[in-house]
Amino acid sequence: MEGAVLAIDNRTGQVRAMVGGYSFERSKFNRATQAYRQVGSAFKPIVFTAAIDRGYTPVTILMDTPTSFPGGAGQPAYSPMNYDRRFEGPVTLRRALEQSRNVPAVRLMEQLGPKQVIAYARRLGLESPLPPYLAVALGAAEATLSEMTSAFAVFPNQGVRMRPYQVLKVTDREGNVLEENRPEPKDAIRADTAYVVTNLLRGVVQRGTAAKAAALNWPIGGKTGTTDDYTDAWFIGFDPDITIGVWVGMDQKKPIGYNQTGSEAALPIWIEVMKAWIGDRKEPPAFQPPGNIVFVSVDKGSGDASTGESPGAISEAFIAGTQPGSGFKQ
Repeated sequence: MEGAVLAIDNRTGQVRAMVGGYSFERSKFNRATQAYRQVGSAFKPIVFTAAIDRGYTPVTILMDTPTSFPGGAGQPAYSPMNYDRRFEGPVTLRRALEQSRNVPAVRLMEQLGPKQVIAYARRLGLESPLPPYLAVALGAAEATLSEMTSAFAVFPNQGVRMRPYQVLKVTDREGNVLEENRPEPKDAIRADTAYVVTNLLRGVVQRGTAAKAAALNWPIGGKTGTTDDYTDAWFIGFDPDITIGVWVGMDQKKPIGYNQTGSEAALPIWIEVMKAWIGDRKEPPAFQPPGNIVFVSVDKGSGDASTGESPGAISEAFIAGTQPGSGFKQ
């Protein structure tokens, strides 16, 4: 078994911690920066970012029903399946992401157009080859842990991407600076889109596939990733200040064990690293919403507006003008 961990400061891009494998003596290969691996469902937030940016909201209804798509010349039709082999029918966009439902994610990719989604992946800093196929929505393409962790850091950093860097500066023996790295900000997505996606990813921890991390009692969001045959397990998560990515797998793509999902194999490691980051702090930082974010109480199942006291009600974040009752039509 091998694994990698990377921690990036959201506001500067500085790499704060990096583990490249089980043992440097055993292998000098750095799996945090050099290993291209299938990312599984860790890619889904990029699909959902494209959707939010183009007018979808957390309560948009997506269909979780059997479907197939033409597979191209001489290819069989593509019929995505959910992890649990079940279908839930109409689900909110939020539920589709929190429970990592595959079919709604592929339908969303088709509605947006694969090229559009890949354009967002590029804006978030993914440089690996990403073919414009629907299966990319489920993480069929490969990326490095460094690329993925840096992409996720855009969400809590209000849509600004910071180029990751490891070395602060290099000086000679006289103290002359030979090389120096400074933060390099780049606007990747709108701040309001970034906040809504951050809020969706907080739900993954509160109610979804990363619920184990809720015990940290800290403002965090993130996403699990699992490949079909359990060869790669991921969890990438953040608080307002830091983004940490964990990957677990074998160097040769072999299954790491039945049911070794992102939440089983990678998330427990992430929680331990996060505990060290939190330390004995009692005052958690906060995700600051931009001025045009509106909070509305909605039913978490249907997405309909509700009163805050009703069971199943959650406070949902919307870009102003897209909230229920505003007359907005997607």
